[in-house]
Amino acid sequence: MNDPLPKLKHPTGWFAAGREVARAMALLSDGAFKLYVHLCLNANRRTGRLRAEHGGLAKACRKSRRSIVTYLEELRRNGVCSIQAAVNQHLGGEIEICDTFWPYEKPRPAAKTDTVADYIEQCRRLLGARRCVGSVFTPADERLAASLFERTVSIEHVEHAVVLGCARKYVTLINRQSGDSIMSFSYFENVIEEVRELKMSPEYWRHLQMRVDRLEQQWEQMKVTAAPKCAPS
Repeated sequence: MNDPLPKLKHPTGWFAAGREVARAMALLSDGAFKLYVHLCLNANRRTGRLRAEHGGLAKACRKSRRSIVTYLEELRRNGVCSIQAAVNQHLGGEIEICDTFWPYEKPRPAAKTDTVADYIEQCRRLLGARRCVGSVFTPADERLAASLFERTVSIEHVEHAVVLGCARKYVTLINRQSGDSIMSFSYFENVIEEVRELKMSPEYWRHLQMRVDRLEQQWEQMKVTAAPKCAPS
C-alpha cells in the first residue's frame, strides 16, 4: 500500500518551494537568498508582487538597511526580481519576483492589438524586453510590423518567434560563435513564418520562455566576468 501524502501543519501559509527556489539558492548569496525567501512568502500568489520598504525588510530579515539595499540590487542584477522605486520615502516600492523564480502561473493581460498602432507597440515591447536585441525600433521595423498586422499574423506568433529567435541567439553568444546582438526586427521575419507552421503546446512555449530567461542570465554573467577590471589607484 502506498503511504499517504504528508499533511501540512499550516496549509494556509504554504508556499510551493520547488525548482525555482532551488535555482535561486544556487545563484544567490546567503543574505540575498534569505531576502528572496521572505519576499516569496509575502508576495501575492497571483502576481508575485508586494510593496515593501527597506526598514520593514531589514527588520524582518534581521539585517541592516544597507545590507537590504545590497541584496535587492543582487536580486535585480541576477534577474530574480524587478523593483519599482517608491514615489516618496513614506511609501514602499513595488517588488515583483520574475517568472523564472516564481513557481506559480501569473495571469497575463491580453495584449491590445485592435489597431496597427497597438500591434506595432506590442512588437516594440517584445523586442525591447530582450537584452540580446541591441537596436531601437526603427521605421523599417515599424513597416514590417504593419505588414504583419495586415496579413493578420497574431501577436502570439510574434511573441513565440521572439522567444525562439532569442533562444538561438543566446546559444550562439554563449558559445562565442558570434558577438553580435540582434539589430533589426527583420531578424525574426523567417522565424515568425516557422512558428506559424509549428503546432506546439502552450507548455512548450512556457518551457522555452524559462530557458531563454536562464540563457539571458548566463550571458549577462559571462559579460560581467569577461569585463576588464579597473586597476586600483
